[in-house]
Amino acid sequence: MKKDSVKSIDKKILSSLQKDATRSLSEISKEVNLSNTPCWSRIKKLQNRGYIKSRVALLEPKKINLGVTAFIFLSVGQHTPEELKKFVNEIEARPEVTSFYRVSGDYDYILKVQIESIEKYDEFSQGLIGNIKFTNFTTSFCMSEIKDTTELPLKYI
Repeated sequence: MKKDSVKSIDKKILSSLQKDATRSLSEISKEVNLSNTPCWSRIKKLQNRGYIKSRVALLEPKKINLGVTAFIFLSVGQHTPEELKKFVNEIEARPEVTSFYRVSGDYDYILKVQIESIEKYDEFSQGLIGNIKFTNFTTSFCMSEIKDTTELPLKYI
């Protein structure tokens, strides 16, 4: 399946799985108007070709005491391979960081951090600052979540 050869039925399957991957094969098959075996075959092909990265359960952060969402915008001082590897390892080792992007613009990286409280965030950020040399470190706290989805638009395939 090349990007331009993904069939309409495959888009329907991907859309269905993005909404709720816990439903049974029978339910998905009915939704996309296929019998179970061809539907399962298409799902396996989509997985094998990399369209489906994983199937996971999305947890409600507040239910697991993660009431604070922070976005950290930062720039690092050193761009040597050794320093960048140290930086990446430091960030990857911190489970509070749920998203980590290298970006263009005024900053080098953006991190999404989900944590229990402002006090815990302060401990977290002080730990980062103590281990990595930053030239810029700015935090914005989420005041209200307006849209947060894992569903990707499928109109481009």
